[in-house]
Amino acid sequence: MSKLICNQEKVNDSNAIELTKICPFGAIQYIEGKIEVSAACKMCRICVKKGPTGVMEFVETESLKVDKSLWRGIGVYVDHVEGEIHPVTMELIGKAKELASVVNFPVYCVFIGYNIKQKAKELLHYGVDEVFVYDYEELKDFRIEPYTAAFEDFINNIKPSSLLIGATTVGRSLAPRIAARFKTGLTADCTILEMKENTDLVQIRPAFGGNIMAQIICPNNRPQMSTVRYKVMNAPKRQSDSKGKITLCEIDKSKLTSNIEVLNITKKEVEGDISDAEIIVAVGRALKSEKDMAMIEELASLLNAKVAGTRSLVEEGWIDAKKQIGLSGRTVKPKLIIALGISGAVQFTAGMNSSECIFAINKDENASIFNISHYGIVGDIYEIVPKLISDIKNSIA
Repeated sequence: MSKLICNQEKVNDSNAIELTKICPFGAIQYIEGKIEVSAACKMCRICVKKGPTGVMEFVETESLKVDKSLWRGIGVYVDHVEGEIHPVTMELIGKAKELASVVNFPVYCVFIGYNIKQKAKELLHYGVDEVFVYDYEELKDFRIEPYTAAFEDFINNIKPSSLLIGATTVGRSLAPRIAARFKTGLTADCTILEMKENTDLVQIRPAFGGNIMAQIICPNNRPQMSTVRYKVMNAPKRQSDSKGKITLCEIDKSKLTSNIEVLNITKKEVEGDISDAEIIVAVGRALKSEKDMAMIEELASLLNAKVAGTRSLVEEGWIDAKKQIGLSGRTVKPKLIIALGISGAVQFTAGMNSSECIFAINKDENASIFNISHYGIVGDIYEIVPKLISDIKNSIA
């Protein structure tokens, strides 16, 4: 840890004005004869290096280190709706088992809800060592306070070294609360997770618009926490026999109170999600006009595929935002994805590079998309796609 210290006794009207001018972020203020540093400070230390001598100091403080031996196991939050387990949970179990094997840790699941005891047995078919179940009527509907209390109770009692949470609507709401309670770090939307032998979890995710892959560790705090999108990791195969055990957890019901009262639940119409599609036809900036989407949709219809695209098409209003692939869209892992006129920027490829088969068409032979594609054609989509449509129709006839 580090911090800036102002030696107020050395401050006067002259050097205070100099300090406020020297800060490029406007973080230094001179209020009622005192220097104050706001949250806008980026710790660039210009005020120390070029400011009045001795007024500002940069001090390194020793961080408190956690006893890592007290924290053991990899925990997975079971994301569900009325007991129906979201498949991202199975993917996280698969990754948790892989990470746990490095340091010989057990794999735990924490299942929070109501009337879920029987559903918890399904998790044992995926190699989980123990499922901790919080089954209370107060947990029937997701409300942040009682769910946080139950999750916190699990962590206090079990002390898992790492926690994996699906980057779903619920997971993205719950994870920051837990991280704040335990004053620990949280890395969102991880694409790669690795385990060090000292039990530090290496959390890798794209940063700065996908221009770099950041490796983040949390060496002085536990638990370590990561959220992971659906379709990023691989789920293990379901085994016919089940191992492990289910533990029914008890918690003081007074901790499950909430300031939120659920009056009514209206179920929205289920929409087709490109994350679950087995075949996807994705189109990029090479599409010249919205009317040309008809050509893309015809190809997708013949292949029984879903249509998707890049951010540029969403911004044009030619496709719905829910059909966008990439860092700011959906992550997909289809059996086949056809990329039409997509250059292959990392913002897009990060959302689809785990696809089983990638087939790309682009006029630029040096396009980055060819670096990850299994098959590629250099050419204009306006010449090649109509030929593909014609060939498919002839093969069906």
